[in-house]
Amino acid sequence: MRVSGALLLALAAGAGAQQATFEPSFPSPWGSGGPGWDEAYEKAREFVSKLTLLEKVNLTTGTGNQADLCTGNTGSVPRLNFRHLCLQDGPVGVRYTDLNSVFPAGISAAATWSRSLLRRRGEAIGQEFGGKGIDIHLGPVVGPLGRDPAGGRNFEAFGPDPYLSGVAVAETIIGVQSAGVIASVKHYVLNEQEHFRSGISSNLDDKTMHELYLWPFADAVHAGVGSVMCSYNQINNSYACENSYVLNKLLKNELGFQGFVVSDWGAQHSSFVSALTGLDMTMPGEGAYGSTYGSYWGGALTEAVLSGTVPQWRLDDMVIRIMAAFYKVGRDTKQTDINYSSWTYETEGPQYWAAKLGNTTVNKHVDVQADHGDLVREIGAKAAVLFKNVGKALPLVKPKSIAVIGEDAQDNPDGPNGCVDRICNNGTLAMGWGSATAEYPYLIAPATALEKQAEADGTAFTNIKGNFDLDAARAAAGKSSVAIVFANANSGEGYTTLDGNFGDRNNLTLWKGGDELIQAVASVNPNTVVVIHSVGPVLIDHIKMNPNVSAILWAGLPGQESGNSLTDVLYGKVNPQGKTPFTWGKGANDWGVSILVNSSSYTPQQDFAEGVFIDYRYFDREEIEPTFEFGFGLSYTKFTYSDLAATLQDPGEYLPASGATSPAPTYGELDMDPENALTPEGFSKIPKFIYPYITSATLPRTPVDIPAGSHNGSAQPVLPAGGPSGGNPDQYKIVYVITASITNSGDVAGTEIPQLYLSHGGPTEPKVVLRGFEEVSLEPGETKTVAFDLTYRDLSNWDPEAEDWRLTEYPKTAYVGASSRDLRLQKELPPVATYKVSL
Repeated sequence: MRVSGALLLALAAGAGAQQATFEPSFPSPWGSGGPGWDEAYEKAREFVSKLTLLEKVNLTTGTGNQADLCTGNTGSVPRLNFRHLCLQDGPVGVRYTDLNSVFPAGISAAATWSRSLLRRRGEAIGQEFGGKGIDIHLGPVVGPLGRDPAGGRNFEAFGPDPYLSGVAVAETIIGVQSAGVIASVKHYVLNEQEHFRSGISSNLDDKTMHELYLWPFADAVHAGVGSVMCSYNQINNSYACENSYVLNKLLKNELGFQGFVVSDWGAQHSSFVSALTGLDMTMPGEGAYGSTYGSYWGGALTEAVLSGTVPQWRLDDMVIRIMAAFYKVGRDTKQTDINYSSWTYETEGPQYWAAKLGNTTVNKHVDVQADHGDLVREIGAKAAVLFKNVGKALPLVKPKSIAVIGEDAQDNPDGPNGCVDRICNNGTLAMGWGSATAEYPYLIAPATALEKQAEADGTAFTNIKGNFDLDAARAAAGKSSVAIVFANANSGEGYTTLDGNFGDRNNLTLWKGGDELIQAVASVNPNTVVVIHSVGPVLIDHIKMNPNVSAILWAGLPGQESGNSLTDVLYGKVNPQGKTPFTWGKGANDWGVSILVNSSSYTPQQDFAEGVFIDYRYFDREEIEPTFEFGFGLSYTKFTYSDLAATLQDPGEYLPASGATSPAPTYGELDMDPENALTPEGFSKIPKFIYPYITSATLPRTPVDIPAGSHNGSAQPVLPAGGPSGGNPDQYKIVYVITASITNSGDVAGTEIPQLYLSHGGPTEPKVVLRGFEEVSLEPGETKTVAFDLTYRDLSNWDPEAEDWRLTEYPKTAYVGASSRDLRLQKELPPVATYKVSL
């Protein structure tokens, strides 16, 4: 065990000055291929063997902020006609371009609980990135996981449950990479808040790391992700992008990750140390300000290899990993020219923006939207979560009159892209703010879509556009048969503040007087429908309990088709299937954690003393009644559950991995003469551009501390839980198949999301954890059987001493139900001896 739960509890209680640490892990594992990677590695080896030292360094180092067309740009290999690699945000669409789509945010996509929609969303995102000439899509996101509901960037990800997040990230990655674009899953790992994100140390034990925060990253690796982005924060007092335990041991050794690790922008903190601890590519390239090279790599990395501080095999492995990811997704056959500039929307401009050089056509305004608007609309509708529906208030059927009330239903008066990076909350909310944004091609406001529907139905329509004229709101609501009132809550990335919120939310209340607006409307209309667009949970128990609120709908962050998606649900064109991907508490303290907002230190300590007990796991342990539990969501029909069965499979014994790797390989002969690494005579450098050349043939002689074992290129032992692309393959063997029958017992067609929960049985374990879900569409009276696979990994707990997944002796119970607290069927699983331990 690297750090114990007891130590964390002691730290949390202020019991001592000792800081949490993980044991260093060296050397950095070298990639070897494996299932799904072998062909790509063969191509990468052939290519990398042809490269010079300078060319290899060039592919690992960003050329600088705004140095070229993309958000991130590596160097190129002109001799082999290999252009620089292009990296671009973001998770909801191509950032800084035009004629692209804006998809529902990750948290809304997760609310569909639909593998097929998650896959299709990934495919469409990949197609749009590829159509712009982008090589590496900076997404999807499973860090932050969502430890604290106020976390600023939670909306980018898929929610605080590791299983749901793992399925969502895997489907997204498969979709993106099927389009020929490398996915870069981020932010690895424990970047759970925006305050102090560049220095805070997230401290936790090994069990919590494996069972919670590492889990979805393991699913990403198992899905074949090409890249992992390391985060800004520290983990147990070592920065994520130079944390040898997190990068070398967990990611590259235990999970067998075969792709490359790229730094978040500016998250690199050292030169040769970051190379030895597992970083493979640095972005955007700057660093070590005031140093000779203005970068931790570039010429500094060239010097480190020439001096022997970084061995050739480590540099070769960095480049092999980059190129293997390139070939794995077929970029060698699918790559197109970069046809946009991140730094201007003008057609003509400088290619090298920072230097203001190379005037050319930088924006060809390529339309990559295809028919993706239809998909955006479908996801937005199927992500909507119906929380309350009294007396069949919904769906609406040609009501005599409706009043649409609230700013969140309206267009932004400055246009949908009126605020840079969406750093405002004007009009309807359809995405959060920060780098995870894209420019809207259009944004259908709810009021626009609802007015169109009202006109078609002959319904009288009233629209109150603001939040603060409560007299006008009451007047409109009081004379309408249905009042639909809108409110929202926003958050974003912590490089700026919005309404006093530095990325993270200051509280969990509705913004812009939303609570008062809803109360005013409901006070005069007994058929008040509340629609909430938010980045996460808000405190709405008082709204739930208001007898005049007949329906509550969480519409999430639905993207460009917001109004159309919502109207489809309100009018029954789509029967809601959304289930909340997080818990809604009654009070801010219900989650048991809080954002660290005040510290005299730039590098404060944040101890995750709650362990695996976040979100519904914490609510269950503390017996806290939520407003709406994880996995909850209503339909316009009803479903019944029956016939639960558990069938034991014959997977054989779980065998801990053993043996050793091959020694570290090298590719090609390097010219180790420093004279030949100088800038070529007559070469004209682009200002502010980072190059691999060194400034002097006389290498620095400053003594450096090389981490013990970091140069050891001999064969290394395989970890018990280790294996290619996701860890020991035995983890993924199916032990049980759980089946249940689901019947539509209502009178309209609908889609149910039956959920499988597992009790691991131990006294210190969560009451239940999610371990499966299915999407089943049923006509009235129809019954279908759903099946869930339970693997060794699903059934096991992490054993820090054995450094492996182990089935405990406690009885396991399977539950199938409609939410984490609506567990309608249960069955104790028969015990099975599954582990063979080599002594």
